[in-house]
Amino acid sequence: MKEFNKNNLSEDLSPYLFQHKDNPVNWQVWNNKTLDFAKTNQKPILLSVGYASCHWCHVMAHESFEDLETANIMNNNFVNIKVDREERPDIDFIFQSSFQLFNQVGGGWPLTMFLDENGVPFMGGTYFPKKSKHGLPSFKEVLKKVSEAYKIQRENILNQRDLIIKNLDLRKNSVLTQDLEPILDISLNNLDEFKGGYKGAPKFPTFNLYETLLYFFNKTKNEKYLIPVNLIFKTLCSKGIYDHVEGGIARYTTDENWIIPHFEKMLYDNTQFILLLSKFCKINKETYYKEKLEQTIEFLKKEFLNKEGFLGSAIDADSDGVEGKYYVFSYEEIKDINQIDKYFDVQANGNWENKIILVEKEKPSKEIIDKLLKIRSKRKKPFFDDKTQLDLNCLWISSLVAANEILPNNEYLKLAENFYLKIEKKYINDKIYHSYSKELVFIEDYAFLINALNDLYDKTMNFKYKDLAKKISSEALNIFYIQEKNIFQKNPKGSNDVFFNPIDIGDNTIPNGNAMMLINLVRLGMIKEAKKLSESLNGYLNIYKNHMMTSLRAIDYFNEVYAGKNCNEEGCKIDD
Repeated sequence: MKEFNKNNLSEDLSPYLFQHKDNPVNWQVWNNKTLDFAKTNQKPILLSVGYASCHWCHVMAHESFEDLETANIMNNNFVNIKVDREERPDIDFIFQSSFQLFNQVGGGWPLTMFLDENGVPFMGGTYFPKKSKHGLPSFKEVLKKVSEAYKIQRENILNQRDLIIKNLDLRKNSVLTQDLEPILDISLNNLDEFKGGYKGAPKFPTFNLYETLLYFFNKTKNEKYLIPVNLIFKTLCSKGIYDHVEGGIARYTTDENWIIPHFEKMLYDNTQFILLLSKFCKINKETYYKEKLEQTIEFLKKEFLNKEGFLGSAIDADSDGVEGKYYVFSYEEIKDINQIDKYFDVQANGNWENKIILVEKEKPSKEIIDKLLKIRSKRKKPFFDDKTQLDLNCLWISSLVAANEILPNNEYLKLAENFYLKIEKKYINDKIYHSYSKELVFIEDYAFLINALNDLYDKTMNFKYKDLAKKISSEALNIFYIQEKNIFQKNPKGSNDVFFNPIDIGDNTIPNGNAMMLINLVRLGMIKEAKKLSESLNGYLNIYKNHMMTSLRAIDYFNEVYAGKNCNEEGCKIDD
């Protein structure tokens, strides 16, 4: 009992959990010991999920988790568990899905879920303010009401388990094949044809959609698929979401004009940006885009490299506790730079909170960038989450392989092969795992590792890569594949410590693991296994449609190869 009456995060390796080690909240890690304690003591669980570079996670931490009065309410009434969503994507997936079930809106971070003593959710939210505002109740008010409700309605809440599981279980129909382009057209109709991205704000890059559009353009040569890709890259490379000084993109913008970023930079966004921009540069050969591609790759090489020689996860939005401080400029700082207003939109009153977020008017000279860099170099850098995630590091290898075709003189293929050797030494020669714990691995780790091996094989013709890809694919089938449903589970079948077995068929921050495995199996010639998975994904696609953009191109790729057409994973040609 005593060990749970204190904050137990001080020795955890996760940078996000370590940030909360001095909170007066008695934070626990997610493990069987903590879950057993809640069950034995019949106490509800408060689950808080976030990540180290999350701005609103910081806000809620400062307002509530560092507040002694709030902490006392939490400690007296709940078993409080803190989870890094990048370390446990399966937990994040399950409880984000639960949040969406309860609230019928999309989730986000911080995710604040209330679970019964058995770890089953019964209520949830995202950010709660310290004091009631903008229609949101205060966090203390929520805590008190949930605690009281649990005491009064405990039996009813416990009895909801089967109903919640039934509603979380993905629906599927018996459709084995269907026309795919009409499903893609639904997404096309929801796009902003003037500004790019989906209509409205906030604006996310949604690379999964654009990679699928590019695939269908390569296959059909229909311009309706290329036009949105042209627009999104014109926008991403010139507006405020792109860091014109150092390179790389922010996670999203809060406005519909792509000007005001949520300043954190994520590895998953930037590797996908590099990968898709490389594919786009095969079609649009403008030097401008090649320069943005090179700048972003060099930025990741310099700023995302951790002490192990892998790439870390994210760079924070905040520095000195202020969002965007590292990235924005005052008018006084830059007004005397010669012709600065020729290259960037520079107004005395700024374009965000009296500060200037750089928006490109035309490509600036190196001299201009160097002067801006000199100003920025005097500032404190934002926090770097140096956590290694296997799936994202494999995505980095694939992005380098693709970029090498556009910038062959930069030797990015050689860099990709050298980077792969580090992966091989740490993971393949020992044990494949996701981040810190060797006991945690997910289908995405396998899917993107196999994908990287396939990419390396295609460009080097070294059979070592193909043989390993086949071997690891067989391992994935043994560890994750559910025969009765012909689908991969997100975490290993035999070691799930959550109330629900997670099957993930939708795209999220990265392309979906099941869809990537279908592409992998086709590329490796494992057609029997691919056929079962393709038919299974078709059954989900007919219901979940726009959430499954990577599955859309994966299924089409399988169909084309199965029909004997001349294809690769970027598109297909029909032989005369």
